[in-house]
Amino acid sequence: MDYYSTRGIDKLYTAAEVIMTGLAPDGGLFIPAGPWPPVPLKDLAGMSYTALAAAIIHPFLKQFSKAEVESLVQEAYGGTSFDHPDIAPLHRLTDSLYFLELWHGPTCAFKDLALQFLPHLLRKSAEKTGEETTAVILTATSGDTGKAALEGFSDVPGTKVIVFYPLEGVSEIQRRQMITQKGKNVHVVAVRGNFDHTQAGVKELLAEGSLKHKMSSRGLKFSSANSINWGRLLPQMVYYFSAYLDLRRSGELKPGEKVNFVVPTGNFGNILAGFYASRMGLPVHRLICAANRNHVLTDFFREGRYNRNRPFFRTLSPSMDILVSSNLERLLFELGGRDPSRIRAWMNRLLENGSYRLNAALQKTLTALFWSHYATDDETLAAIGKTYREHRYLLDPHTAVARAVYEKYRAATGDRVKTIIVSTASPFKFAESVAHALLPPEQFAGRTALEIAPLLAKTTGLDLPTPLLDLASQPVRHDTVIERSAMRTEVLDHLNL
Repeated sequence: MDYYSTRGIDKLYTAAEVIMTGLAPDGGLFIPAGPWPPVPLKDLAGMSYTALAAAIIHPFLKQFSKAEVESLVQEAYGGTSFDHPDIAPLHRLTDSLYFLELWHGPTCAFKDLALQFLPHLLRKSAEKTGEETTAVILTATSGDTGKAALEGFSDVPGTKVIVFYPLEGVSEIQRRQMITQKGKNVHVVAVRGNFDHTQAGVKELLAEGSLKHKMSSRGLKFSSANSINWGRLLPQMVYYFSAYLDLRRSGELKPGEKVNFVVPTGNFGNILAGFYASRMGLPVHRLICAANRNHVLTDFFREGRYNRNRPFFRTLSPSMDILVSSNLERLLFELGGRDPSRIRAWMNRLLENGSYRLNAALQKTLTALFWSHYATDDETLAAIGKTYREHRYLLDPHTAVARAVYEKYRAATGDRVKTIIVSTASPFKFAESVAHALLPPEQFAGRTALEIAPLLAKTTGLDLPTPLLDLASQPVRHDTVIERSAMRTEVLDHLNL
């Protein structure tokens, strides 16, 4: 399968070129040029997670043999990086509601499912393209991608990693995970501003021709670990199939019976992977887009107008504090007739005016599959508290947003279809917020998040995840703080350009 850009379909790229490049040269996002490969669900029954991943991923990697793909997924998921044998286990809360736990990897967040795979795929892609350059993984993060990229690429030969994160836009534990990261090839920088400012800066750098030329002369080439890179989205499709097949295996779903997925959403990559899975034959009834107070996506699905001209709020679910959801471009390309001219027009309006509007027909197409609502911080805390009190099951704030939105969905639609909530992070990564939902304030007043996490573990009787156990004792290795305008200079200085 070959690929082209959402903003121009004249030039085709191989899978390996797409993985190595990240962002398309014209500023668009890469998308498969051919039809979506159908997945025969009956043939996947009983497969291990690694076998399932190889079966789903291989059709998208035409240059790669089946044995090569199997080796890549084994490297990603077959070792000791994940603390659960199922990799992405499904937790049954009620007869109709389940949580897909995507936080059993080395950074305790769902990004591990992609970023334990991407470094191996990138290395093999370099072999396929004959690249002898050093790949510079340039990434903006709202909290989880940064640490997962750092962990996945740390000391991987032929790579350098530069992660920018908003100084006050991540949780204390997320920040601590990044600034203590080991590795001779990693560099972490805090940016004064929000995630959208940081992401825009990275996109500008990835698209700058003169910078690419300067890097090329020094044997360097940009790539990305953000979900703008097709190699990030590809492994994320797998766990949607995994969750569905788990329910089939347990007898809780009949053949062909559809399910809902509720996805806490910021940059739109995670829920987009679910949409792609539906295009490949996964029986999906509704994809429910859960947002927080920065509910630009909820308004978009309701009104057909994307408008980032609004106040930006810092919330208890910081990985969703985003006003520009990059991967929405891929969805619009797919549902809007694969017309690059329409995408260019919408994205130009977004850049120039901060908004664009869909026609009524396209909005109707969107809302046939997607439904969206948002949860406030108070509703998020209430969802954490209620779920723990009633089921002794602990949620992080992002998953709690999804739980709160699901209740609104049921109230609004009366839909009783079995539903899977995509749980994106360990609750201990956001220990302070979770403590506010469960404990009297005097129990944790004056304590840092790193001190609250073990208190929370003791109170609930749950084990603190191994990756977080010694975080407080790790030395700070990255303490650079810059303005948004200094990102280019920071990259040039770090790469000695």
